[in-house]
Amino acid sequence: MASRHDGFAYPQERLRDIAQEIVDYAKSRGATACEADVSEGVGQSVTVRRGAVDTIEYNRDKGIGVTVYLGQQRGHASSSDFSRDALRATVDAALSIARFTAPDACAGLADADLLWRGNESEIASLNLYHPWNISVDDAVELARYCEAAAFDVSPEIRNSEGATVSRQESQFVAANSLGFNAGFATSRHSLSCSVIAGEGEAMQRDDWYASRRDAHELPNAARLGDYAARRTLSRLGASRVPTCNVPVIFEAPLACGLISNLVHAASGGSLYRRSSFLLDALGEQIFSPIVQLREDPFVPKALASTPFDDEGVATKARDIVRDGVLQGYFLGTYSARKLAMKSTGNAGGSHNLVLEPGERSLVELAADIGRGLLVTELLGQGINYVTGDYSRGAAGYWIENGEIRQPVQEITIAGNLREMFRNVSAIGNDVIVRGGKQSGSIVIDGMTVAGS
Repeated sequence: MASRHDGFAYPQERLRDIAQEIVDYAKSRGATACEADVSEGVGQSVTVRRGAVDTIEYNRDKGIGVTVYLGQQRGHASSSDFSRDALRATVDAALSIARFTAPDACAGLADADLLWRGNESEIASLNLYHPWNISVDDAVELARYCEAAAFDVSPEIRNSEGATVSRQESQFVAANSLGFNAGFATSRHSLSCSVIAGEGEAMQRDDWYASRRDAHELPNAARLGDYAARRTLSRLGASRVPTCNVPVIFEAPLACGLISNLVHAASGGSLYRRSSFLLDALGEQIFSPIVQLREDPFVPKALASTPFDDEGVATKARDIVRDGVLQGYFLGTYSARKLAMKSTGNAGGSHNLVLEPGERSLVELAADIGRGLLVTELLGQGINYVTGDYSRGAAGYWIENGEIRQPVQEITIAGNLREMFRNVSAIGNDVIVRGGKQSGSIVIDGMTVAGS
């Protein structure tokens, strides 16, 4: 099939037809229920390092995933071949697997009354697809421009890990035997730069990046490179600090990571496996009362907007945390049934979590705490979600007399997520979006900083 002007090889209508063919064939072969996912993606990524092209990557892929049910026996198979024979062979393989699996009382399609029954105008209003027809040559020049701006900041910027320009476009359709058949196209484009300052053991690195649905909304490449360089330079001369117990400010990008920690602990898989410190925490005060966290799947152009989840369940805007109290979990159909609950439309993850910002800037937050630590980088994965224990390597800046002063490194910050959440004392107005999370910097009182 000839390529279309938007880069896809298949029109949406063809993906819908393929998905329906799979469902119809599965039913004809004896499946009591079936769901199918059909997807296609295309993109390119260009990295420049020290002005020279380092990598050029191009991807074009497609795939189908088929899940069938024989009663409550489940089978799954996948393929990248869209031919009719391959589609049928994939369904037959899934049916063969299902015959040998044990019945599971929680297995099955999403509840019919929860499925999305909207129309194309609702999808279009989210404005999620903005193809970027940038050539490889233009992408190389943009990456060079970004990296050159970083080198221009100071001769102390001595090396580079590269500047990258990437574009990605994808489309999908999901269908099931309850009559659901819908999908849409999305785009995601990004720009990043990472540079190194100093020499020998005194070298430091830092980076910055941005990702948007619409490439026209990416920041100016020179400004991004300049900012990456200034972040790197500010880390020169970093040292350790004595072990102490002080307030810690998580810079906005890392604050988004704390929201991800909450999502992990409040997700169905962790809950029904009893591997979360938030088990049975609905309605409990898990944060300080200043915390307001909302999920909004309907923000135009946002990176986690969608009218329905991976199972076709309609999404909804809702409070996750209100006045510090946990209002909702993140559940797909299977985990919801394991917990004797209903799906929350979160099969596949959360959708645009927005932490309500405070009124103070990062500088004002530092002035308020007087003495403490501003963390700008975290290392390692030292989180125990069963107990909530939290211990991670960190780097950032020491705060003394209310001023952000010398850079620090080779330290560890430790606490317990349950206590950390309750000890959130302030949220900044320096809001940033990282993927599907939006937050300002977060101040947590009373964490252990292990240094020299």
